[in-house]
Amino acid sequence: MHLSAHLDVDVVALEADDTVTVLLELVAPAPATDAARAEHTVVVVLDRSGSMGGGRLEHAQGALLRLVDRLADTDRFGLVAFDDQAQVVVPAGTVSAAGRDEIRHRITALDTGGSTDLSSGYLRGLQEARRVCTETGATIVLLSDGHANAGVTDPDALGGVARKAAQQAITTSTIGIGLGYDQRLLAAVARGGSGNHAFAEHADSAAAAVAAEIDGLLSKTAQAASLHVAPTADVRSVTVLNDLPSTAVEDGVLVELGDFYAAETRRVVLTFAVPAMAALGLAQVATVTLTWVEIPTLEEHTVTIPISVNVVPADVAKGRVPAPVVEREKLFLATQRAKKDAEEALNRGDLASARTMLDDAMGAFADAPPESLSDRELDELTWLGTTRDTLDRRGAQYTSKRLNADHARKSRYAGRKQGGEIDGSATDPSSER
Repeated sequence: MHLSAHLDVDVVALEADDTVTVLLELVAPAPATDAARAEHTVVVVLDRSGSMGGGRLEHAQGALLRLVDRLADTDRFGLVAFDDQAQVVVPAGTVSAAGRDEIRHRITALDTGGSTDLSSGYLRGLQEARRVCTETGATIVLLSDGHANAGVTDPDALGGVARKAAQQAITTSTIGIGLGYDQRLLAAVARGGSGNHAFAEHADSAAAAVAAEIDGLLSKTAQAASLHVAPTADVRSVTVLNDLPSTAVEDGVLVELGDFYAAETRRVVLTFAVPAMAALGLAQVATVTLTWVEIPTLEEHTVTIPISVNVVPADVAKGRVPAPVVEREKLFLATQRAKKDAEEALNRGDLASARTMLDDAMGAFADAPPESLSDRELDELTWLGTTRDTLDRRGAQYTSKRLNADHARKSRYAGRKQGGEIDGSATDPSSER
């Protein structure tokens, strides 16, 4: 894993309080061409409540059949279905032990049931994952189309359960199907579980979301990655600008990164409140340590880099210019926060505020000529404009889910193609289905 740091400013004024922003870029290793693929464990937790009728369950079953076809005999697979209670349809174990034909039969035999006790399904899925989890960890994929109306329904509570599981190398990704699911709940579980959250408006697009998760699962080259940010004693505060699970520890902040796919690049942005320094010269403000487990060798690695600034006279510091690459990343993350704020406004029924927030986010790019924007920034500008138009055409419910899924992906896993919105109509506001 490669770790590099870029500061917005590398000089600070003597005897003056300041704020320094650091962009960390992390690049996962590509798999060795002669390396055997590590064995993987995947447990699917599938909503089979009554609302999954009308083709939704059938499309999900088709996606699971294709998933099983892609797994090796030595991979582990399990399936838990839930309505008003959880049912272990396929006990987690190696594909060869259960038998591929038997697994397929059990998947196709599922039918819709009653209400939606999502927590019972998820907790039972965790039990199955823990039972067979190996050193390579496990992935839970949770699919649901409804609001949980039984069991534990608090997003923070279930997100906390997912976070504890992630600390045990069990990642949780979620896929919301249709417009009726609780995006706050599913996004909280994915965030806590260091996984992806995808919005699949139509039943057939859920299959694409499952396929994307399996693509990622089968190409993992690092797992259990974390950043330990240890500021020097004088630094007053550290802020993580990305929406990542972060915990204050005795000597700083621990940021959970989860698993990395082959050659994936991610960016994490930190701000440090630097106090006035009384001596000229190089001054260290923090140490950043990246820890991860390499797949398939399961060797743990660490990389440590110092974060330092140069203390200079005030007249020299006055002429500094912030590094454009850091400023652009701060703008990108500010746009992701605007999406979250706009989603919350829509959930309150405040469409006017949501429109204003989206307009302001688009306006943040207005000062830059189009030719100076990167491909990612141009895509973001287009996405915001499409979403602004979609709000007027498709309404608050659809748009809030679109905002939620895109924020979840881009504020945490900007290097991934998985997650986000799995729906062709999303990119073309003139398309209706």
